[in-house]
Amino acid sequence: ESAAAFGCLMSDMWLGEFDYVSPEAFHSVFGKRYPAFSRRTQHDAQEFLICVLDDLHEAFKEVRAQLCQERHSSGAGASTRSGNGTSIITKLFEGQLSYGIRCQKCKALTDRPESFTVLSLPIPSSRVCSLQDCLECFFQPDTLTRNNQIHCYWCGGNQDATVKASITKAPQIIIFHLKRFAWQDKHRRKLSTTVCYPFSDLDLSPYSTVSCNKAEYSLCAVVNHAGDMDYGHYTAFCKHSVTKHWYSFDDALVTKIPDSEVQADTAYLLFY
Repeated sequence: ESAAAFGCLMSDMWLGEFDYVSPEAFHSVFGKRYPAFSRRTQHDAQEFLICVLDDLHEAFKEVRAQLCQERHSSGAGASTRSGNGTSIITKLFEGQLSYGIRCQKCKALTDRPESFTVLSLPIPSSRVCSLQDCLECFFQPDTLTRNNQIHCYWCGGNQDATVKASITKAPQIIIFHLKRFAWQDKHRRKLSTTVCYPFSDLDLSPYSTVSCNKAEYSLCAVVNHAGDMDYGHYTAFCKHSVTKHWYSFDDALVTKIPDSEVQADTAYLLFY
């Protein structure tokens, strides 16, 4: 299965016996489960990432469920079953948003929770902006009118409303997807905006509730996309967890890079 193939890939990477490791075996197994990714065509890294995380979550959740069942059958003490759908993936990557929806007529406030593993951030500029600008744009209040009106339980009818998102549970690892592919004049194009992102002390407290468990993060990896809508090439920058050095991964070329090169105009996914 793909989870076992992924485990073998991780083992090969961390053994340090090779200059580089090809993920061909994992790609082959994963492609059988998700045929859309088996073809040698262009794919979106964010969509692939979500599928990989979902697949690993399901695999590890099943293993945990089986272990809990075995312990329960053998009378080895009380265990929580995996009915809540938790796994190592949810523990590391899953966060919680709350959308506060306020009716403009009666001012009643309703909270709608929503889980996330990747936050897709709009890019509010065509030239230069910061990651904080993207976050401000994502978390700014919005107004729901006309066809987007809510059905207010208290008023008993469709009403205009304001909605504002906030983080109620911050994940250990938070992933930001920069929405570089956008619609303009009925045509989809890629935004080449320079997005400046901090390497450390990323503060999410302005977008979080008081009870949120974590607020500050440091950058640990970047996925880059070079090219346009029709073709492109993905590379990655990753920070070694022990040496703290940054490395560039470009197919079979793995090189140590200075910190100054990590800030790139091609950044597409940010891992904190």
